[in-house]
Amino acid sequence: MELLYKSTRSNSEPVTASKAILKGLADDGGLFVPMSLPKLSISLEQLAKMDYKQTAYEVMKLFLTDFTEEELKNCINNAYDEKFDTSAIAPIVKADGAYYLELFHGATIAFKDMALSILPHLMTTAAKKNNVKNDIVILTATSGDTGKAALAGFADVKGTKIIVFYPKNGVSAVQEKQMVTQKGDNTFVVGIKGNFDDAQSGVKAIFGDKELAAQLDSAGFQFSSANSINIGRLVPQVVYYVYAYAQLLAKGEIQDGEKINVVVPTGNFGNILAAFYAKNMGIPIEKLICASNDNKVLYDFFETGCYDRNRDFILTTSPSMDILISSNLERLIYRIAGNDAEKNAEFMKALTSEGKYEITGEMKAQLKDFYGNYATEAETADVIKEVYSKANYVLDTHTAVAAKVYEKYKADTKDDTKTVIASTASPYKFSRSVMSAIDSKYEAVEDFDLIDELTKISKVPEPNAIKEIRTAKILHDTVCEVGEMKDVVKKFLGV
Repeated sequence: MELLYKSTRSNSEPVTASKAILKGLADDGGLFVPMSLPKLSISLEQLAKMDYKQTAYEVMKLFLTDFTEEELKNCINNAYDEKFDTSAIAPIVKADGAYYLELFHGATIAFKDMALSILPHLMTTAAKKNNVKNDIVILTATSGDTGKAALAGFADVKGTKIIVFYPKNGVSAVQEKQMVTQKGDNTFVVGIKGNFDDAQSGVKAIFGDKELAAQLDSAGFQFSSANSINIGRLVPQVVYYVYAYAQLLAKGEIQDGEKINVVVPTGNFGNILAAFYAKNMGIPIEKLICASNDNKVLYDFFETGCYDRNRDFILTTSPSMDILISSNLERLIYRIAGNDAEKNAEFMKALTSEGKYEITGEMKAQLKDFYGNYATEAETADVIKEVYSKANYVLDTHTAVAAKVYEKYKADTKDDTKTVIASTASPYKFSRSVMSAIDSKYEAVEDFDLIDELTKISKVPEPNAIKEIRTAKILHDTVCEVGEMKDVVKKFLGV
């Protein structure tokens, strides 16, 4: 049965999965959502016998119904190959009373690889299916990880170009070096004088510029997105929550049908929304625990029902979560508004004009699956040190936020349900913050010397992603004001 996608902001004509992936954002500025959430068509017991690629096919075929079996398997096989440093793709490690789902074994050592390894293949397949003759220009804002993972995925992919905007002073040294050394004739990286929300708003404005779209079309280009607003990013993320449950079952850590909790360090809300989708597909997930850093707009939302971005933007040691406009939350708002596009559009309009909106009591009652909390900078550092000293396991700063929020959840609820924590980045990506948390003596050590120290204490070999950037040449040095983003795009494309 074909699954179609519609916009969260209007009752426009539904589109196929491949068209939704190609467009990225709906013409009315809304996000594409499936018209219904499919149920898994095989048992948990069968899933427990499958590897990652097989699991990916079983999940994704239910969402991407206009892809043939051959097309989809080809995309999956090209994505989850030797780019990952383990055949498990997303292994689970038990440490300090929780199960850490390691999502950082891909080419850029962050969870974004899980979806961005496959998105270029989904997109080029979708372009062929829809007889697209234009080159696809991937336009993306990043808070640190999406950018590099998207650049790595799309570099030198025929028929595509990719432009990434990042906050010039809002990412880690390693994150920036990974992006500005990116090879590929079709890649372009730009630092903006602003924060991630400025970059994301700028990208959305460019997407909504009809005059620019017409200019691009006549020059043989069309925009699409690699941000988690693209449904082609979200669907692959559902896979690893299904896989995590199946792994626990296969290892005898849980019984068939036993409920688990999931903790996700959350910025743009895509990763935890994928877990929500997995739950609705039939994976026995009880609580979805939403972990924020000091930019705790989501924690406040779950507490009060009011989403309010009118606050100071705080730069933290977990920069991928330094976000005040969580774009993917819109998909959940649309759902709890009874799939009412008009009602959802009003909320989003209020967010743009007033910086806030408040959901009804009836809508808030539908959020009972979620628990929100946050970790301060001091708490994040403390938990890195604590887990290392107790379990000899090194967490990155984002995963540490999740670990601290899990501690708070247990203290609040006394719930001892087995829990999976989404470990979203390698500690190597944030070595300065991680090592300083473990011991203040590391604060004076140079960046790459710190990496050598981390190798010693973690007993985990230095990832290729780090080795590559040690001596890599800077290839991108463009910096612009937020208001210049459109001109920069036109210049790069020669329009």
